[in-house]
Amino acid sequence: MMTARMISALAAAAMALAAAAALAQQDATTTAADGRAVATFAGGCFWCMEPPYDKLDGVLATTSGYTGGDTADPTYQEVSAGGTGHAEVVQVTYDPAKVSYEQLLRVFWRNVDPLDAGGQFCDRGDQYRTGIFVHDDEQRRLAEASKRALVDSGRFEQPIVTEIEEAGPFYPAEDYHQDYYEKNPIRYNVYRWNCGRDARLEQLWGEPPTN
Repeated sequence: MMTARMISALAAAAMALAAAAALAQQDATTTAADGRAVATFAGGCFWCMEPPYDKLDGVLATTSGYTGGDTADPTYQEVSAGGTGHAEVVQVTYDPAKVSYEQLLRVFWRNVDPLDAGGQFCDRGDQYRTGIFVHDDEQRRLAEASKRALVDSGRFEQPIVTEIEEAGPFYPAEDYHQDYYEKNPIRYNVYRWNCGRDARLEQLWGEPPTN
């Protein structure tokens, strides 16, 4: 038989749960009303994938990081050595009212070698693979459509090896990697030139990339 004290405790617990649910709903509404969305792309060295997105009107932030593997909280040394399953990626926070996911996809393709299954440019290994990590069904639909359009265009005789994967946990890279091209412009440009990135992109797409 329930006592008055037990009934009171249950009522208090129910009120606390209701309050927590209301707060969670409020947070979700605030996030949706904020108008922000997230996209995640792997295109080899993440230093080189930040600049083309930072230049887009409607992109609010770019964050270099790691995703796609099983190792929790990986370090750059672990990822770059291989074996974690993670790829170097750039996560793009953007305003869909100003820039569409389709535009982000076009920038992605233009800045990668989608024919290279062994890495990107001078960076070799699965950790430097290309990939589109989708966050919902609509992103998957658009990503698959963009890949199919590229295949159907007949631009390349070789197969497109870029995979479209479900987005999983994202781990931001160490601070010194963020905005590396702005913090260390000389080293960044020397690396990019020596890696042959721009020469290969021009060969693939017919014009120099915006970087």
